[in-house]
Amino acid sequence: MFTCPEGAIEPALAWATCILAERGCEEPRLDAELLLAHLLQWKRSQLHAHSRRLLTPEERAAFPLLVQRRAQREPLAYILGHREFYGLDLIVDRRVLIPRPETELLVDLVLAHVSARRAGGAMEMRIADVGTGNGAIAIALASKLPGALLYGLDISADALAVAAINCHRHGVAERVITRQGDLLTPLSERVDCIVANLPYVRRDEWAMLSPEIREYEPGVALDGGEDGLFHIRRLLAQAGDYLAVEGAIFLEIGATQGPAALALAQQGFPGADIRLHRDYAELDRVLAIKRCGQCRGKALPELCP
Repeated sequence: MFTCPEGAIEPALAWATCILAERGCEEPRLDAELLLAHLLQWKRSQLHAHSRRLLTPEERAAFPLLVQRRAQREPLAYILGHREFYGLDLIVDRRVLIPRPETELLVDLVLAHVSARRAGGAMEMRIADVGTGNGAIAIALASKLPGALLYGLDISADALAVAAINCHRHGVAERVITRQGDLLTPLSERVDCIVANLPYVRRDEWAMLSPEIREYEPGVALDGGEDGLFHIRRLLAQAGDYLAVEGAIFLEIGATQGPAALALAQQGFPGADIRLHRDYAELDRVLAIKRCGQCRGKALPELCP
């Protein structure tokens, strides 16, 4: 058990930073500051403004417990209980995957697509967020598209419970309908847009993941099968029955999966406008399929996990 030194905020931060650095945390000082700010219910900037303020005995007892959790490589977001995504503060815990900044590209692309459709006369939009997790994508879209109806779909009841909390927290619960089931099967109507950040980690990549991911985040939200495309392949096989005639699909993929994902989309949606979009690190990140009236989509063979 760690023991925080007596004294002010700055020595406590230096102590925590040293421990976290020794345990392999990538940003030990930042982690230490966020943990202490969380404990004190301060903004991080207040730590610098009041660095000589003495910690109380209660604070000195509580801070090492937080440091110990992070030293064991528990993700900071789980310790703090929230994570920002697309400017929204979202509740997260071990029931859900932690939203990543690169996933914000999915939201950008869907918003651009909806804007273009509305410019062409389409007004009402129905959007399905498949594998919604804590609801990050659906809530971000709902916050920017007040006239849209969204479905947050997930196979995990635990994940949907977290999503419901976040929907109520951000005032979109009436327009984000959460449903439990496998991929698109909970839908009872066709949708204009399908967006998904499905599990896409390959089995041979598992050992290379950081301890934060490998040991704490839900495996069901990460495991994409042998080639990482198991769930994406299954979604594309279902999509033809659930997507509107001129609908669109936006799927997050792994950085090395672009060519294979592109081939799957071309096989399943011949004649569609199919593109790969790169993220802000110039890595393949999103597969976009825009369906035309003549493109019906066809079933793809599924791959066993």
